[in-house]
Amino acid sequence: MADAVNPAAPKEGFVARALKGHAALGLLTGALLYLVCLSGALAVFQQDLQRWEEPGAAEMTSISPAAVQRAIEGTLERQGKATDHAYVHMPTRGLPRTVVTTDNGANYVDAQGNYDRPEAHAWTQFVLYLHYYLNLPAFWGIMVTGALGAMLVAAVVTGVLAHPRIFRDAFRMRLRAQPQLARADLHNRFGVWLLPFIAALGFTGAVIGLGQLVFYTAAQERHGGNLEEAFAPIFGEHPLHDPAPAPVARADRALEWMAQNHPDLFVSYVTIEETATAGQQISVLAEHPRRLIYGENYLFDGKGNFKKTLGLADGALGQQAAASVYKLHFGTYGGIPVELAYLVFGLALCAIISTGTTLWLMKRRARGLPSPRLEAVWAVTIWGSPILMTGAYWLRVVAGPQLPFAALFWSALVLATILAALRPALAPSPTLRRVLAAMLALTGIGHVIFAGPLPMGSLLIDAALCLGALALVGPEALHLRRRERAGQAHLAAQS
Repeated sequence: MADAVNPAAPKEGFVARALKGHAALGLLTGALLYLVCLSGALAVFQQDLQRWEEPGAAEMTSISPAAVQRAIEGTLERQGKATDHAYVHMPTRGLPRTVVTTDNGANYVDAQGNYDRPEAHAWTQFVLYLHYYLNLPAFWGIMVTGALGAMLVAAVVTGVLAHPRIFRDAFRMRLRAQPQLARADLHNRFGVWLLPFIAALGFTGAVIGLGQLVFYTAAQERHGGNLEEAFAPIFGEHPLHDPAPAPVARADRALEWMAQNHPDLFVSYVTIEETATAGQQISVLAEHPRRLIYGENYLFDGKGNFKKTLGLADGALGQQAAASVYKLHFGTYGGIPVELAYLVFGLALCAIISTGTTLWLMKRRARGLPSPRLEAVWAVTIWGSPILMTGAYWLRVVAGPQLPFAALFWSALVLATILAALRPALAPSPTLRRVLAAMLALTGIGHVIFAGPLPMGSLLIDAALCLGALALVGPEALHLRRRERAGQAHLAAQS
C-alpha cells in the first residue's frame, strides 16, 4: 500500500542502494590505497627487513671477485638445472650478505663464496609484492598500483583546490577539540606539510605502474608482442641467443675490471644472461654517487671483457629520467636520514588516508545518515590489515617460509571485512588499535628474545615496533589519565 500511495518510494530505495554501492566503491579504493602506502612505508627498509626476518645468515661487508665466481659456479652445480639468468646481490649497508639467485632458486653464500643456506625471506617478499602488485599477477597488479598513484596525485590537486585557506591554516592544530574537528585539522595539516612528498610519490608511482602499459602497447604494435624489445631502448637489449654450451661467464674478471677502472663506484648487482651458453652476457650494476639513477649497467661478454655501458648515467635524457624514478619513489638516494623520512612521511600519508575517510563517515553520522557497517569495515582496513601483516610474520616463524602468505592475508582480510559488515559491533576501532599495539610490542620483544644475537639494524627495528605500540596506546592512556584527574578534582570541589 505504501508503494501505491507514494509511487516514488521504490525509486528512492534504488537511489539509496546505489549511493551505498558508490560509497562502498570509494571505500574500496581508499582501502587499496592505504594498503599500498602502508606496505610502501615498510618497503623503504626492504633489505633491513630481510635481514631482520632471516637472522643468522653469513654476513660480510665485501666479497672478492674470485669468491663471487665460486659462488655462481657452486650454486649452478648444486642446483643441477639449466637457467637463463643468474644474479648476485653484492653486500650492501642494508643487507650485508651475498645472495645468488637463478631461475631455480636462491641461496646465501659466505665470504669465500661457499654455500651457506637457502634464501627464505617470504614475509618480506609478501610485503614488497603487496606494495608493488597488491599480490595480483605482476602486469595487472602494477597497473592497479599505478592507477592508485595517479589517484593520489589527483587527490593532492583537488584537496588544495577544495580548501582555499589550507596554507593559511598550515600550523593550526586543534587536537583537543571535538573529534571531527581534530581529525580535520590532522588531515589538512599533514596534507599541507607533506604536499611535495605526496605529489612526488604519487607521480613516480603512476609513472612506474602505468608506464608498463605504454611499453606493453608498444610491444604489441611495433615488436610483435615482444616486451623485452620494447624495453630495450631504456634498459638494454637481451643478448643474441646462442645455445651452444660454454663455461660459466667470468664474472670475476668483470668485477676485477670494475675495481681497476672505476674504484669510486659501488657494485651492487651482477647479472648473467643466457647463462652457460655461447651467447651469455655479464651485466654489472654500479651505483653512481650523487646521482638519482639507480645505477649504470656495465656490459661484458662471457669471458669478462668490457663491451660498453648501457647509458643510464650519460645516455639520452629520457633514459636517465626513467632510471631516476625508482630511487625517488623508494627513498634510496640519501642514506638512512632520507629512508627514515620516507618511513615517517609514508606513515603520515596512511594517517591522511585514514582520517579522510573517517571524516566523511563522521559527517554522514552528523547529518543523521550513520553508516555503522562502513565504519566497521574501515576500522578493519585501518587496524586489521597491519594486525594480519604482523600475524603473517608469526606464521612464518612458526610454520616456515613455505606458506602462501598472500593468499592467507587476503582471505583473512576479506573474511574480517564480511564479519565487520554483518556484525559492526565486533570490530570497534579502539579495540583493534589496542590489539595492534599489543602485537607490535610482542613482536619486537619476542624477536629480541628468540632470534638470537642481532645486529644493530635489527635491534632498531624491534625498538621501532615497541615505540609504534606506545604511539598507538599513548594518546588514549593520556586522555584517560586527564579524565581521571578531572574527576578527582570535581570530587574534591564537591567535598
